[in-house]
Amino acid sequence: MAKFVPDVTTNRWVIIAEGRQKRPQDIKADDATSKKICVFCPGFEKLPGEELYRIGKGAAYEPGWDVRVIKNKYPITDFHEVIIHSPDDERDIDRLPLEQTYKILLTFRERFNANRDNGHVLIFNNVGEQAGASLRHPHSQLVVVPKQIGIDALALEPIQNIVYDNKHFVTYCPDFSQWPFELWIAPKKRQQYFGEIDSEALQDLAKVLQDALRRVVSHLSSGEHYHPGMPMVKFKDGPAYNFFIHFGVDWYIRIIPRLIHRAGFELGTGLQVNIVDPADAAQIYSEEIEG
Repeated sequence: MAKFVPDVTTNRWVIIAEGRQKRPQDIKADDATSKKICVFCPGFEKLPGEELYRIGKGAAYEPGWDVRVIKNKYPITDFHEVIIHSPDDERDIDRLPLEQTYKILLTFRERFNANRDNGHVLIFNNVGEQAGASLRHPHSQLVVVPKQIGIDALALEPIQNIVYDNKHFVTYCPDFSQWPFELWIAPKKRQQYFGEIDSEALQDLAKVLQDALRRVVSHLSSGEHYHPGMPMVKFKDGPAYNFFIHFGVDWYIRIIPRLIHRAGFELGTGLQVNIVDPADAAQIYSEEIEG
């Protein structure tokens, strides 16, 4: 069970979750010529955790699913779920068929609503080892934080430096960007929780999120826009980034490429240093691919 420890002067909290250190890494077979064993792939449904939800065919713990949700065996809090994006071990949201991306977002919405009464619902995604991913098979996570615990998250930032704009959403690089090339997706309909998004807007969001992640991955992969002397991280296993869906009203999606490490100044002051002007980042993203 998670332990919540408050700081009496700042009203901030720390979660003690000792079980997290036991979470698995990708497992490889003994024979070096054999493929790795992936517990999120079809055929291993009985291994990773209790099944909570699926889209697709087949009974629980059997193949046939398109998107699958299981309990996390190594939880951060008392409610912690893993959302497996597809049976595909390699392709993620940026490369999956658009209909599959819609199914992933539909699962996000359904699980958000299933957990709303339990506390603050945060859905997040870690891609790449430098972004905190321990298993390569594309997946996201849902964690519920008790309502009495304050979450130190940004409110929806003003829309500036627009990259992409359509009927329901705007993709942009806020002036208050704390990380180089961070990218936000904001809904045009305000005063809503993510779980209240309707089906038409969800279809639209599938296109917008896929477009945004393609721009991020293209930028992180091409190297065309790196500037000499910039202390960027070199990726070991492909592009690394995080995104999350804001838990509260006036929700948004924030995508953070992991191009830099935070150092002593940031850790000691709580101030963030961004070495790329968000206006420049938006211009580069606009040129990265066709929307």
